[in-house]
Amino acid sequence: MRRIIAIDGPAGSGKSTTARLVAERLRFLYLDTGAMYRAITLKALEEGIDLKNEEELEELALDSKIEFRKQNSNTQVFIDGEDVTSKIRDPLIDRNVSLASKHRKLREVLVGWQRQMGEKNDLVAEGRDTTTVVFPDALVKVYLDCDLKERAKRRLLEFKQKGIPSTLKEQSRELSTRDKFDSGRKVSPLLQDRDAVVVDTTDLTIEQQVQKVIEVYQKILKAYEKAL
Repeated sequence: MRRIIAIDGPAGSGKSTTARLVAERLRFLYLDTGAMYRAITLKALEEGIDLKNEEELEELALDSKIEFRKQNSNTQVFIDGEDVTSKIRDPLIDRNVSLASKHRKLREVLVGWQRQMGEKNDLVAEGRDTTTVVFPDALVKVYLDCDLKERAKRRLLEFKQKGIPSTLKEQSRELSTRDKFDSGRKVSPLLQDRDAVVVDTTDLTIEQQVQKVIEVYQKILKAYEKAL
């Protein structure tokens, strides 16, 4: 059985960094499901495709090749051979990715690819539906939660480090809007799976978040092996 750690949670809760570091420590594959939707959103915007057009987005995804390549300690995201790791973190993508990711047909294509990765690798997958839809039978399910104000502070710091102007008020508003959109969408909404272990990251450092997830994994793995 492939060991899968699925991590869900709202934007800014620390999912990406925590999942990447957990994967590094355990030597698992790191799967950023959100990066796949961001890559498709980027390509759609560059090609002038309407993000409301479900059929065109599905066709675009089927004609695309998304890859994760590990370079030193970093995981780079490629679409059709182009490194888009930085491009997909642009504020324009932040504002539009939810519009694309709400479509059932697009999600079916990408979820299919994600599950294929899970069949071949031990992995740490993070996103907004990894515990509920993509890997409902994952060995470990974790829901990272965090206070909105703290998430806005983290996102603002991230923007400042990239030289992108913004304000705390602006980030709070955008994250709040994103939360409502992701939680309220009809297809694969952001939900807290009943089997997920909740980790509140509001007052935790990244290192503490990573350690807590690894502790949860070790505890569940030990119980699973004992039951065999």
